Amino acid sequence: MKSTEYSFTVRWGDTDAAGIVFFPNFYKWMDEATHDFLGQIGYPSSKLYEQEKIGVPLLEAKCEFKSPLLFEDEVTVVSTVSELHDKVIKLNHDFYKNGVRVAGGYTLRAWAYFGGERPKAVSIPEEVRNALS
Repeated sequence: MKSTEYSFTVRWGDTDAAGIVFFPNFYKWMDEATHDFLGQIGYPSSKLYEQEKIGVPLLEAKCEFKSPLLFEDEVTVVSTVSELHDKVIKLNHDFYKNGVRVAGGYTLRAWAYFGGERPKAVSIPEEVRNALS
């Protein structure tokens, strides 16, 4: 399945008073990595929504922490499609610092149409499925 890399530097505002990353930021970065992933495969979230009223709402997320990240650490998130269903995609997100895996988790998202009264999960188009695998 398809993998992408998303890199960033830990900012001061991402940390607590001791300079250690506050855990909710890992979920923020998994979200950022997901949208970066979609852009890298040719389906940027902004254009999907603007042109087709398609979004990828979060259904479930989990993250396990192996060792802390600190202020100014250089981090790479490797995002990989681990499951692809008719209307749902699961991405694994592995966090690396200096080549060492420091955390890992996943996000489960629906492929949803936002043009009606309420968002509705719809089938992932074949061309998108091909780009994901």
